[in-house]
Amino acid sequence: MYRRRLRWFVAAGVLLVAATAAYADREFRVYPSFEAQADETPLPPDWQKPAGFVVARLMYPSSSGGFGGFGRGGRDWREGGTTWAVDYPRGDRYFAQILRRLTTIDVRSVEQPVNLDDGDDVYDWPYLIVGLPGNWELTDDQVVKLRDYLLRGGFLLADSFFGEREWDGFVRGMERVFPDRRIEDLPDSHPLFHTVYDLDARHMVPNWNALQEGVPYRANGSVPHWRAILDDNKRVMVAIAFNNDLGDSYQWADDPDYPAAGAELGLRMGVNFVVYALTH
Repeated sequence: MYRRRLRWFVAAGVLLVAATAAYADREFRVYPSFEAQADETPLPPDWQKPAGFVVARLMYPSSSGGFGGFGRGGRDWREGGTTWAVDYPRGDRYFAQILRRLTTIDVRSVEQPVNLDDGDDVYDWPYLIVGLPGNWELTDDQVVKLRDYLLRGGFLLADSFFGEREWDGFVRGMERVFPDRRIEDLPDSHPLFHTVYDLDARHMVPNWNALQEGVPYRANGSVPHWRAILDDNKRVMVAIAFNNDLGDSYQWADDPDYPAAGAELGLRMGVNFVVYALTH
């Protein structure tokens, strides 16, 4: 089967995105969230309308440690409710609204969960978010598929993880995907921080549950880091928002108890990530 490749370009200052993703093989479907409140998110009235860009979320098998290999109700990861479904679908749908409001990208109002085991489906989605990646346990076949996807031009954002244990879990998985590529801290001058918004001054994007305990971070993740893995042309393939929670900034942006500065940074970083992914 021919693996479709998305094409994108910038013309006259207006971002135009080819509509290939609108014709992806896998249908839209909804799984239970890892967080009870996110299951209450209603479908937007235009959820069936196709669009050129879709916020896609990577599904993955979970490890047995930390948050546990099973989610709410002891579900299997393929049925939702496990760690991959953090900030899903509520955060993803809010982020789609923000992209519609702040850019000219043609964005679908609903997200897409992507399973690497579903044939060539992943190649139809140029932008993937993976939440709580310190808990992923990809199979050998999934590792190969993810590596190929990224080397073909795909983009992965690793988000919503904190502290040494979760970092170590993320690195173990990523070293299987790219054993020969290093993770590096991005300098303030990197285009990822200037594609739309100039974001030289970056603080932590807080975690909602930690805020209820009086701090913005979980575990010992008190220092935010913005890191990446690059391809041979220095393009960011994997953007890493470590000790940050962009997904919570989407979910809780309108809640008065969530810091406005955190919501603003999270949303602006998200816009930068997407526009960078589609133009580099």
